[in-house]
Amino acid sequence: MHQDKIIRPTKVVIVPGNGAGNVEHCNWYGWVKKQINKIPEMQCLLKNMPDPMTARESIWVPFMEKELHCDEETVIIGHSSGAAAAMRYAETHKVYGIVLVSAYVSDLKDENERESGYFNRPWQWETIQTNCRQIVQFGSTDDPFLPWSEQQQVADGLGAELHKYTDRGHFQNTQFHELINVVQKIVNGPA
Repeated sequence: MHQDKIIRPTKVVIVPGNGAGNVEHCNWYGWVKKQINKIPEMQCLLKNMPDPMTARESIWVPFMEKELHCDEETVIIGHSSGAAAAMRYAETHKVYGIVLVSAYVSDLKDENERESGYFNRPWQWETIQTNCRQIVQFGSTDDPFLPWSEQQQVADGLGAELHKYTDRGHFQNTQFHELINVVQKIVNGPA
């Protein structure tokens, strides 16, 4: 009799927003990595991304596959441009889950965003849902860069577990306790 392997998350990969500089010292990234690495049998990866200013899909998605080894046991935390990268990655790869922070659906009429390549075709919401066991989204109505309507489209398209705030801006704090709670829930949750 064939037994299906129970898949559990073993790794979290943080994909930062564009222009983050040294990611270990930017926003909440380094702090979250340290907290996740305290969770038994979990590993958290955070690396400076290639092409950090434009964050081109043609460079970031292959990097996520070949260097960060995002797979069915990986939870990808994507912030801003990293959220766009996480969603596009999940259109073509199975992952355990995606946690999107400050996610959006269009180039916002910004040339740099247009050049990134993420926004030149429709989003494959159903495919992303099929390829992810868990989808969680953090957004704030006072984000200075992203209108709420953009963030709501992501939540609606993915049926994400939405954590909606009114006072977190673009989530650029140095700590992010709610994110750690969500990761712990995913790690300890059912298969």
